[in-house]
Amino acid sequence: MLRFIGKNIVFLLASLLAVSFLVFALNEMSPGSAALKILGPYALPEQIAAVTRELGLDRPFLVRYLDYLAHCLRGNFGRSILYNAPVTEVISARLWNTFILASTAFALIVPLSIFLGVAAGKREGGLVDRLVILFTTIASSIPEYAMGVILTTIFVVMLGWLPGTSPMVEAGGWSIAAQMVLPVAVITLFDAGYVTAMVRASMVEVMERPFIRTAILKGLPERLVVVR
Repeated sequence: MLRFIGKNIVFLLASLLAVSFLVFALNEMSPGSAALKILGPYALPEQIAAVTRELGLDRPFLVRYLDYLAHCLRGNFGRSILYNAPVTEVISARLWNTFILASTAFALIVPLSIFLGVAAGKREGGLVDRLVILFTTIASSIPEYAMGVILTTIFVVMLGWLPGTSPMVEAGGWSIAAQMVLPVAVITLFDAGYVTAMVRASMVEVMERPFIRTAILKGLPERLVVVR
């Protein structure tokens, strides 16, 4: 178990390293220098040269990348050009909202998927099973961005029941709970489709095991057998 966890951690770190290098290289190859992007299209050559020297952009690519990694390991991810603030501040300001959204969606996905998967797996081929398969197929086939557009069109544009944005502050007459409905619904529907399908497949497999048939034949209630 420890070997499996360690192997996955190493793979995760290697993936992060590869992605960071690719993103760094793509930014390097993109048209226009970083100094020009900071100063704007009307900056003078002297200003661009001064910012280039100040930020060390005239150093070799690998030297700057290794320097970036060293700063990241110390918790310094640089400064955001868009927000003109440290990247750590920009990220930390949104981590709590992300945690609330993820935990709320997770709290809905798990019981919903288990309930639907068990209900479908108990009677393979029945009406409930076919309805659950239809739900999982539709939910997992629609991309999250498309599902978001569909729900927004229905509940924001057509019905006006929910807000179209979720700044997570009580503004415009919408509560935070109302702002979370659409994001949570999109994540829950999309992920519940996959999880329900896996629970159903496991349930169908287990219900065909000999010990299940033996327990039912001995007179144990089916509900008790399924729960245990």
